[in-house]
Amino acid sequence: MGKSGKQNKERNGSAAPHDTEADSEEGSDDDDEEKDSEEESEEGSEEGSEEGSEEESEEERQVRIAVPVAMWDFDHCDPRRCSGKKLARHGLCTAMRVGQRFRGVVLTPKGKKPIAPCDDEVVMISGLAVVECSWARLDEVPFGKIKGPHERLLPYLIATNPVNYGKPWRLNCVEALAAGFYITGHPDWAEALLAKFTWGHAFFKMNGHLIARYRTCNTHEEVAEMQETIQRELQEEHDRQKAEKRAYEEGDLLRANPNHVGEGWEESEDDEEVEPPKTDKFGNIIEAEVDKFGNTVGATNEDSDSDEERDDVEQLVAGVAGL
Repeated sequence: MGKSGKQNKERNGSAAPHDTEADSEEGSDDDDEEKDSEEESEEGSEEGSEEGSEEESEEERQVRIAVPVAMWDFDHCDPRRCSGKKLARHGLCTAMRVGQRFRGVVLTPKGKKPIAPCDDEVVMISGLAVVECSWARLDEVPFGKIKGPHERLLPYLIATNPVNYGKPWRLNCVEALAAGFYITGHPDWAEALLAKFTWGHAFFKMNGHLIARYRTCNTHEEVAEMQETIQRELQEEHDRQKAEKRAYEEGDLLRANPNHVGEGWEESEDDEEVEPPKTDKFGNIIEAEVDKFGNTVGATNEDSDSDEERDDVEQLVAGVAGL
C-alpha cells in the first residue's frame, strides 16, 4: 500500500496541479476578457473625454480673447439693451470704475487721432477699452477722469445696432471694440464679440469695405487721409444721385441720360414760316384787295401756271353764265 498509495498519491498530486493549471488558464482567459473590456471602456471614456475637451477647447478658442477688454460704464443705457453690460455678463469685458486708468488703447470721442494698424503693438500688450455712454449725454461724461496714454478716435464707420442703424459714427460699445480689433488686425476677436448679438454679423457686412481700406494704412495720419478720401467719395456719389433724382422729377430725362449729354430737341422741318403783314411808310397795315374769287389783287405768285389757271376758271364761269 505504501508504494501504491504513494503512487496514487503522486498520481493524484500530479493530477491536481494539472487541473488547477487548466482552471487557472480558463480563469485567466476570463480575467483577460474582463480586463480587455475594462480597457476598452476606459479607452472609450478617455476618447469621449478627449473629444469633449476638444470641443470645449474649440469653443473656448472661439470666444477667448488673449488681451484685456474693458469699459467705463456710466449707466446711461437700458441694462437690457446695453451691449457693454451683455459682454460683461459673458465674461468678455471688464467694467472699470471712474478714475481707474487703462494702459491699452482707449476708444474715446475725446481722442486726437484715429486708431490705426500701428496700434496693434499696444493692443497686444495692454488691450482695448471703450467708454460706454449715451451719445445724447456726452456732456455728462467726466472724460478727464478716464484718460489713458493711448486715446484714439474711431474713423468713419456706420452703425448697424438696432438703435442707430445706418447712422455714421453712432457705434455702440460692442461695435466700437469690434472695429478696434478689426483695424488692428484681429478679426477673430472682433467676431467673438459680435457673435453674442443677433445683428452682429451686419456690422462687418456694412463696414467691411471701409475696414479693408483702413487696413491698407499703417500710421494714424494715413488713416485720417483715407477717411477724408472716403467721405469725399461718398459726398460726390450723394450729389450725383441727388442730381439724377432732381432731373427725373423735372421730367428732363434726356438731360439725365449720359448717352445724350449736350444734345437737345431737334427743330421740326415741317414748321412753316409766317410772313409778317405788309405796312406802308406810316406803319399802317396794308389790307390786300381780293377779287370775287377770293384771289389777292396784284399779288405775285411764284407758280408760273397760276395766271393760266385763273384765266381758265374765268372762261369757265363766263361760259356757264351764258347758258
